[in-house]
Amino acid sequence: MTAIPRGTPLQGRHVLAAVLGFFGTIFLVNGIFLYAALSTHTGVVAQEPYRKGLHYNQRIAAAARQDQLGWTADAMLTGETGLTVVVRDAAGAPVSGLFVAGALGRPSTDEHDLRLVLSEVAPGRYAVPIGGLEPGAWLASIEAVWPGSGDAEPVYRMRKRLWLKS
Repeated sequence: MTAIPRGTPLQGRHVLAAVLGFFGTIFLVNGIFLYAALSTHTGVVAQEPYRKGLHYNQRIAAAARQDQLGWTADAMLTGETGLTVVVRDAAGAPVSGLFVAGALGRPSTDEHDLRLVLSEVAPGRYAVPIGGLEPGAWLASIEAVWPGSGDAEPVYRMRKRLWLKS
């Protein structure tokens, strides 16, 4: 029988190099993930979520009141005219005399957020010119209030994703 020659026996420095290589790889990958997590979107969807949570039942009641109205709204975003919102009642008639305001921003970041006040340009049609918008996805959050009613609660809320084509 022929004996198989053995190589260099396993020594402490080999084990040390393997352990350091293993944990070094783990720390490197964790560092990359940590950097990516901290340098991208924060994940915060709402400002002051605790306060909003306390008023959750009032928000549900406001949504029920809005559903009872039967109103519909449509929003359009174009590079030429800006943001246009058309509000109609349950019968399809335009709803005039509202104070309409809101925000327009990108869905993934708050860097390009704009606060807007829309003015009534025709019965039930509210618009605001916006220049210099880049093409892509935008998120419009619109609230309508009866002016002079003394009620700070919006009578109609809308949140819609809009696409601006180049």
